[in-house]
Amino acid sequence: MEVLKIATAGSVDDGKSTLIGRLLYDTKSLTTDKIEAIEKSSKQKGYDYLDFSLATDGLVAEREQGITIDVAHIYFSTAKKSYIIADTPGHVEYTRNMVTGASTSQVSIILIDARKGVIEQTYRHFFINNLLRVKEVIVAVNKMDLVDYSEEVYNKIKADFQALNSKSSFKEQNVSYIPLSAINGGNVADKSENMPWYTGQTVLEHLEALEPEDVFETGKARFPVQTVIRPKTEEYHDFRGYAGKLYGNNIKVGDAVTVLPSLTESKVTNIHFFDQQFDEATAGSSITLELENDINVTRGDMIVKSDELPKIEKDINTTICWMDSKKLVAGTKYLVQHNTNRVLAKIESVKNVIATDYSGVTPATQLAINEIGEVNIKLSKALYFDAYNDNKSNGAFILIDAATNTTAGVGFIN
Repeated sequence: MEVLKIATAGSVDDGKSTLIGRLLYDTKSLTTDKIEAIEKSSKQKGYDYLDFSLATDGLVAEREQGITIDVAHIYFSTAKKSYIIADTPGHVEYTRNMVTGASTSQVSIILIDARKGVIEQTYRHFFINNLLRVKEVIVAVNKMDLVDYSEEVYNKIKADFQALNSKSSFKEQNVSYIPLSAINGGNVADKSENMPWYTGQTVLEHLEALEPEDVFETGKARFPVQTVIRPKTEEYHDFRGYAGKLYGNNIKVGDAVTVLPSLTESKVTNIHFFDQQFDEATAGSSITLELENDINVTRGDMIVKSDELPKIEKDINTTICWMDSKKLVAGTKYLVQHNTNRVLAKIESVKNVIATDYSGVTPATQLAINEIGEVNIKLSKALYFDAYNDNKSNGAFILIDAATNTTAGVGFIN
C-alpha cells in the first residue's frame, strides 16, 4: 500500500490539529522554519508547550479562534507508507465539509476529549463514517493528561462508544481504541510512560500495521472510460485503447467484458500502464485497455466483466448530504455527475431527514444545508450503477447546480 488516506473528526478543542501536528513532528515531517514558527508563536502566546495545531490550521480565522473550519490536507511519509490526512471540522454547521473529507478516506480517527467523553457530536462523526463505509476507525481518547491518565475514565469512554457502535449497521467496520495525550506525544508515535496499563499500539504503529485488505473495499470490477487513446503514429498506427481508473476489483487479459450502455461484448487483449504491459491490473490502477474488436466506446461508457453487470436504471433511490444554502425540494433539476457520466436529473421527492445521532428519521419535503436525507431522483438517461454499500466508487455521485456550477450535494445510491 503506497498511500493511506486518513480523515480526522472531533469536536472543538478535542485536539485534532494538535494530534496531526504531533504526528508530523514525531515523524520529522515538519521543516525547520515551520518548527521555528511554531516555537515563536507558542512563546508569544505564553504557552509552556509547542502549539502543534499551527502546523495544520491554515486559515487566519482558524488560528484566531482555535477551530478547524475548512478541510486541510496534510501529507507526510514514513519508511513504510505515505499518508494524506484530511483534517475535517467537527461543528454541525460544517457537516458537509466532514463528508467531503471522509469520502475519499480509508481510515478515520475520531477524537474524544477524555474530560467530556462521548457527546452528541461523537454520534454524528461516527454516523458519517458509517454512512461512508469507512472500514477502519480509530477512537483516540485524547487529553488523558488532564484526567491523571486514568484507566477508569478511558474504560468508561470505551464502553460508551461500544454501546454506540452496537447501533451501526456496518458490521465490517473495525473499531480500535487508543488513549493518548497529543500535546506531549503520549501514544501518538511513542508509547506513553504515564499509561503502563495500556499495552496496545500507538496511533502511528496502528497506521503502519494496516494492510490493504484491512481498509480497501472489494467489489465487482468497474472501469469508467475517461478517454479514447488513438496515437495514429507510424509505430501505433491502428492502436485503439481506452484509458481510465479501475475500481472495485482486478481485471486481466482474456476477461470477457461488456461495454455499457451499448451492452456490446468483447475481450481484454492487452493492459497498458504507461509504457509497460501487464497480464492483470489491480483495483486503483490508472490503465489503458485494448479490446479484441474495434467497437464504439467513448468517454462516459463503462467496461465491466460480462458476468458482473451493474444495475441500469433511470430512477434511483439515494441518500444525500446537502451542501447548498438553497434548499433541496421536489421538482428542481440538477446535473448528476456519476464517474465520467453527467446527466440531467429531476428531484422526484424528498422523503425524510436522517438524524445523525441514530434516533431515526423524520418525514420531510426538503433538505437544508448540512442535512442528510433520503431522496428519489429521476434521470434523463439511464446510469449503470451499484448500491454504494456494494461498490463505493460506482454508487456515489454529486449533484451540480447547472446555473451556478456549484456542487450542491453528494449522494449515495441505496
